Amino acid sequence: MHTDTERCVRAVQSKDARFDGWFYTAVLTTGIYCRPSCPAVPPKPRHMVFHPSAAACQQAGFRACKRCRPDASPGSPEWNVRADLVARAMRLIADGVVDREGVTGLAARLGYSTRQIERQLLAELGAGPLALARAQRARTARLLVETTGLPMADVAFAAGFSSVRAFNDTVREVFALSPSELRARAPKHAAAGAPGVIALRLPFRAPLHPDNLFGHLAATAVPGVEEWREGSYRRTLRLPYGQGIVALSPRPDHIACRLALSDHRDLTVAISRCRRLLDLDADPVAVDERLRADPALAPLVDKAPGRRVPRTADEAEFAVRAVLGQQVSTAAARTHAARLVMAHGTPVDDPEGGLTHLFPAPEELAALDPDTLAMPRTRRTTLTTLVRRLADGDLRLGADSDWPKTRAALLALPGFGPWTADVIAMRALGDPDAFLPTDLGVRRAARALGLPSTPAALTTRAAAWRPWRAYAVQYLWATDSHPINVLPT
Repeated sequence: MHTDTERCVRAVQSKDARFDGWFYTAVLTTGIYCRPSCPAVPPKPRHMVFHPSAAACQQAGFRACKRCRPDASPGSPEWNVRADLVARAMRLIADGVVDREGVTGLAARLGYSTRQIERQLLAELGAGPLALARAQRARTARLLVETTGLPMADVAFAAGFSSVRAFNDTVREVFALSPSELRARAPKHAAAGAPGVIALRLPFRAPLHPDNLFGHLAATAVPGVEEWREGSYRRTLRLPYGQGIVALSPRPDHIACRLALSDHRDLTVAISRCRRLLDLDADPVAVDERLRADPALAPLVDKAPGRRVPRTADEAEFAVRAVLGQQVSTAAARTHAARLVMAHGTPVDDPEGGLTHLFPAPEELAALDPDTLAMPRTRRTTLTTLVRRLADGDLRLGADSDWPKTRAALLALPGFGPWTADVIAMRALGDPDAFLPTDLGVRRAARALGLPSTPAALTTRAAAWRPWRAYAVQYLWATDSHPINVLPT
């Protein structure tokens, strides 16, 4: 969008928050860059230039606005819609792969040369993977400086910097303030909270309807791994350097997030996974506009605009749970998952007492004795085959997954039909166009709305909803009185 100057100028002059994260405004006269909704008086159009990323602004020599804090914008929704090289690279960079494995590690995961990745990212985003990762480190550093009392040296290494000097130089260059000045300017309440807990706000594009989002996560929560407590969805997290516990609470203009991490180097990854879990980088205006065009869906959209797709913080975990949930009730699926957790999960220490384990990794389930599973023999075979393929690395589920190829690989596994493959594509891989025409709840809702209820006919009708069919599923499911549609009290 940043190449459409006239449209960008209109968005800046109207301070339209819907475009935050889509592009950034660099002001030639002041040397700063802002989000489109910056509350300051808009500069004259001839003084504005537009960039597709904060990293591109920083690389061009601009510093972040202290008033609108463009580094805290929601992420671009493009990376949730697309499955091409640039989108997959952006999702991996957000997951901290460049900081942990370097550009060569990023290239190896994507199956391209480093030169190809550099060229495509520069062409589309105006910055290469190192510059994009540097901008992300700067955001993480700011969060740690403003929300914790960690010594600055600890902040530097936790944010992913290789030295304190690089940390200091980057913070001064990006924010025009030293780390100590950033901390002094932070609101005093920002650092308040339990010792070791990082409290932050996760932004999103309005509207956001939280009922089905948090209702789904709470109704399907696996005991010991997830819970709903005092208005917050809490769960354990398996992270690259350690483990964590997160509490997420819906607020009118943000999601309140409290993170307790065993290693602060996991902060960037934890934030990225929480945003993916709650689908916070979606563009609800574009989604609802497309779905509202269908007269059958329009009343559902008008009643509760801004529904999100409840996703997952661990793709392999969700795939296992999808198999456990085949042809059984939500309660039965939770029971099966809880048994696996108690038998094979890694214990965690939760000061609040409700969470006990990490969900077992595929490697911990690879030696599972099928005879211990209280389920039909065919489903045992499906589960053991899945975890073996995941543990061996023959099947990879993650932010870098190619959606069509991964779906085909899932369908090749024994016991995997279209419903299981598509629910994994929708909720684990993040495909916004995944569709469940064979789902009982979807077919029942379609019939009640006067839509075709047979899978083939419904798929044909749903072609008009593309590329947002996963969101149409949420609106169809919401017609039912199932607990997944109700925000817990």
